[in-house]
Amino acid sequence: MKRSYIGLALALSLLVAIPEVRAQSPSGPILSLQIGGGGQDLSVALKILLLLTFLAFLPALLLCLTSFTRILVVMALLRQALGLMHMPPNQVLIGLSLILTFFTMSPVLDRIHQEAVTPYMAHELTIQEAVEQAVPPLKDFMLRQTRKKDLSLFLNLAHVGPLKGPEEVPMRVLVPAFIISELKTAFQIGFLLYVPFLVIDMVVASILLSMGMFMLPPVMVSLPFKLMLFVLVDGWNLIVGSLMRSFL
Repeated sequence: MKRSYIGLALALSLLVAIPEVRAQSPSGPILSLQIGGGGQDLSVALKILLLLTFLAFLPALLLCLTSFTRILVVMALLRQALGLMHMPPNQVLIGLSLILTFFTMSPVLDRIHQEAVTPYMAHELTIQEAVEQAVPPLKDFMLRQTRKKDLSLFLNLAHVGPLKGPEEVPMRVLVPAFIISELKTAFQIGFLLYVPFLVIDMVVASILLSMGMFMLPPVMVSLPFKLMLFVLVDGWNLIVGSLMRSFL
């Protein structure tokens, strides 16, 4: 009984002492951000904010406005056609697709650098004018790769009136039409890649069935033959060359 009274007294004393300790303890660090009164400091802060926003949207721009989508889809379909689920790894496919994307987009990037970036760095254009100068080279590339049927579909869905020329096509219409055109082209190339490997799978499966080897997976036997065929015809040279020429 006496021990319970002692414990209760200690608990009450701790409750009384905690507010006093908090009052005596120094306050925590205060984080404050101050921007100078000058307009130049504010302009620098806005430029940094715009740069961070652009970097956040950079992956989406890479997927939607360049040749990256077609190249990556073709590489993924090639891996499935060969029967290699995890080889090459995704990192290798993405890295190869990025390098090939920069290769195919280099003429467009050169035009953007000459017509928009260099004048902006020389203070000949404002940032809004630089963006307007950067759009036409990119739009020309996208229009060359977009099917008229897909472009007409989104023009009708957006209720866009008659246009005098392709340069008047708005980006909100061109971007989705470009993406589905790229996907269709990638699937067409993927179908052509699948056919020879599918023939090998069917031949191997028929031979195994005729030999009564029902328990042996046909994929295990056909994989070496598919790899041999791919190497003999110099598959990487053919596929990469065909992909690069498809953007010309």
